[in-house]
Amino acid sequence: MLTHKHKVIKGLHVGYSLIVVGCIVVAFFILQSVNVIPSFRSSFEHVTGEAIDSLNGVEVFFNGEISHVDGRNVSKEGYNIGLKWQCVEFVKRYYYEYFNHVMPDAYGNAKDFYNKDLPDASYNEQRALVQYANPSLKKPEVNDIIVFDGHLGNRYGHIAIISKVSEDHIEIIQQNPGPGDPSREELQIVLADDHWRVMHKRCLGWLRIE
Repeated sequence: MLTHKHKVIKGLHVGYSLIVVGCIVVAFFILQSVNVIPSFRSSFEHVTGEAIDSLNGVEVFFNGEISHVDGRNVSKEGYNIGLKWQCVEFVKRYYYEYFNHVMPDAYGNAKDFYNKDLPDASYNEQRALVQYANPSLKKPEVNDIIVFDGHLGNRYGHIAIISKVSEDHIEIIQQNPGPGDPSREELQIVLADDHWRVMHKRCLGWLRIE
């Protein structure tokens, strides 16, 4: 028969065990949310290289884990489109196929497509596009390239195409957001002091052909 002291000690052990398990569960979902570890959602619904979406006839391909690379996509003229099937590859392929646009600098991580040294509404010579800061006097438009800074789970950043624009939201289409994340995402936009802001803490800005 357990004494009162033994019952208290046993209760403490159980309590500590529950705390540890709880911390592990919380840490798991935090790491999953920033793509340090994969999500269980729809990870097995597609195979790498499968077309899962498209915009104006340009397809988005499933990549699986965000760090996965399936070789390099190069045009027949030798233009570097990007690593298959990373986010940058889709954006550059979209601009190449839909606009026939070739960037002077054909390399760089996603976050590097935004030049932090340029003021709002400046010409980005590396990409041959006009660059807008977040916030900007110019509202985001369909077909703009939107750029996100890096974070704990992805220090390279992220990049996508704006596919829809309404008064207070934009929709983006993206490749390689994570194995369980959708190819389309909606973000809020707000007009304040004559400036448009995309309400995403890592959004650096957007670029467009003008």
